[in-house]
Amino acid sequence: MKHIPNILTISRIVLIFCFVLLANFDNRNDSCIQVSEYASYICHSVALVLAVIAGITDLLDGYLARKFNVVSDFGRLMDPLADKIFITATFVELLDYGMMPGWVLTAILVREFMVTGLRTLATSKGVIIAADKWGKLKTALQMTTLAVGGAAWIKLGGFSLTAGCMPVVWNVMLCLVVFVTLSSGLGYFIRFRKLFWDTI
Repeated sequence: MKHIPNILTISRIVLIFCFVLLANFDNRNDSCIQVSEYASYICHSVALVLAVIAGITDLLDGYLARKFNVVSDFGRLMDPLADKIFITATFVELLDYGMMPGWVLTAILVREFMVTGLRTLATSKGVIIAADKWGKLKTALQMTTLAVGGAAWIKLGGFSLTAGCMPVVWNVMLCLVVFVTLSSGLGYFIRFRKLFWDTI
């Protein structure tokens, strides 16, 4: 039982690599691996299912580790890294398919790198920076955005980001994700400013 959370964390990384591979099977002329439209749809559908499963493992590994009190140093290290691989890979694919502008991904990556740096500094000083409410809200918004983007990516039930009011809704979602993502990162730096202020 004590190894299940870590197994889930590792499986999330494996699932994301499988997701990226399948996402690049496409019928576009500039695609990495060009296939027929039908094969592209099948690959993308399977890729989306894998991404959903990966997202579920993100919820399960932390929950199980706390429930059975099997939190390990490996989990503390790999779980946030697996989360960042998941978020980065999925948003990169949205960017690759022209579903969002580059500045959204840039904002997300800047925040993740800076918070990772702060956590590394904190660890060297014996301080653990746990996710707060803003961090959890950030994750929830990112997952919701990815779910909507994924549904539009495979045109699930004819769903499209270009129909009706969806372009406005989608842009609002992206702006909200960026705002909460940057705000949550800034919150960490404000609360733990003594960690890096002494190093200046």
